[in-house]
Amino acid sequence: MSSYQKELEKYRDIDEDEILRTLSPEELEQLDCELQDMDPEVGALAQGTRGSPQAFGKGVGPWVTETRAIYRAWSPKRVRGMVSGDVLGSLGGAPGQRGDLTCSPKLIPKNMLLPAGLRQRDQTKKSPTGPLDREALLQYLEQQALEVKERDDLVPYTGEKKGKPYIQPKREIPVQEQVTLEPELEEALAHATDAEMCDIAAILGMYTLMSNKQYYDAICSGEICNTEGISSVVQPDKYKPVPDEPPNPTNIEEILKSVRSNDKELEEVNLNNIQDIPIPMLTELCEAMKTNTHVRSFSLVATRSGDPVANAVADMLRENRSLQSLNIESNFISSTGLMAVLKAVRENATLTELRVDNQRQWPGDAVEMEMATVLEQCPSIVRFGYHFTQQGPRTRAAQAMTRNNELRRQQKKR
Repeated sequence: MSSYQKELEKYRDIDEDEILRTLSPEELEQLDCELQDMDPEVGALAQGTRGSPQAFGKGVGPWVTETRAIYRAWSPKRVRGMVSGDVLGSLGGAPGQRGDLTCSPKLIPKNMLLPAGLRQRDQTKKSPTGPLDREALLQYLEQQALEVKERDDLVPYTGEKKGKPYIQPKREIPVQEQVTLEPELEEALAHATDAEMCDIAAILGMYTLMSNKQYYDAICSGEICNTEGISSVVQPDKYKPVPDEPPNPTNIEEILKSVRSNDKELEEVNLNNIQDIPIPMLTELCEAMKTNTHVRSFSLVATRSGDPVANAVADMLRENRSLQSLNIESNFISSTGLMAVLKAVRENATLTELRVDNQRQWPGDAVEMEMATVLEQCPSIVRFGYHFTQQGPRTRAAQAMTRNNELRRQQKKR
């Protein structure tokens, strides 16, 4: 048994009840705060908060030392139960209510579940002065900061530079590395500019001394094009602004009238990138295209067309016999709409170009297989725009397109 344990043995036979009865209410309150600091997991007792050890000062009296010894010798919860019972008894609590109050979870909450503002006992003795005035508080803090005297530097700054500046020593070229050139070459190199030296290094293949841009500019150009030296910082290429495409000037109402009247001069209907066309107007245009015999190209790229427009295009393909090119890329057509268009293409023998790529959603494997089947069964299609995701339909489509183009070449020879 160690000396520390022997020291604690004398406190096992102490009558703790007698010691606690002799304490005043103020001393019991201080004792409760000390026990809260020693055992923070148990939590507060009657107030539901945790005490702070800084609130007691240095003059806590000899009874605190004895209480700490009792606390280490006995179970913390047992001593806390006795202290809380006596505190409640001194506050007028009935003896029969002590067990319920000390064991109640509402009176002994876990500190980790308490808000940050309730983990310390309220030690404010000053009465409130009124509601918070944020502007006044900020002005007061600013005034206090201005009144505080700045601390003087231990060593005042005078701006004097100490030491000597570093000068890189000149490297002497060894005799083995010294190269003797003809006087004309020596004179030319001595008076050469940085750009000329950069071009010479590129011609000699010293690509590690310059950037890739400087190297390829010097190799590909027949003149001195570099304006910077070898050791210069790499500059990015100048951005070449690309102007936006002008809006599509097509008048939809006039186009609709021309298609209905079967105008001979109208051979191309281009409504690309016009995103405010009403769906009923597009369906009317497809309806008018059924009887038109002069339009050869019909393009509806990026017009926000959906399945209703795709179904109208499918009905148009079943009856129209003069259309050669159809482009419905970059729209909101689903797999159902594409399937309707592909089935209608089988019944059309004049269509030579079809583009259906870049829809809002992937059409699926069944639609891609249908595309390959349509290309195999329709030899008139020689240009097809779609990016296949599956290897099987891609291979079948490539073979079908090769065969269709070969048939077209043979027909032109005849």
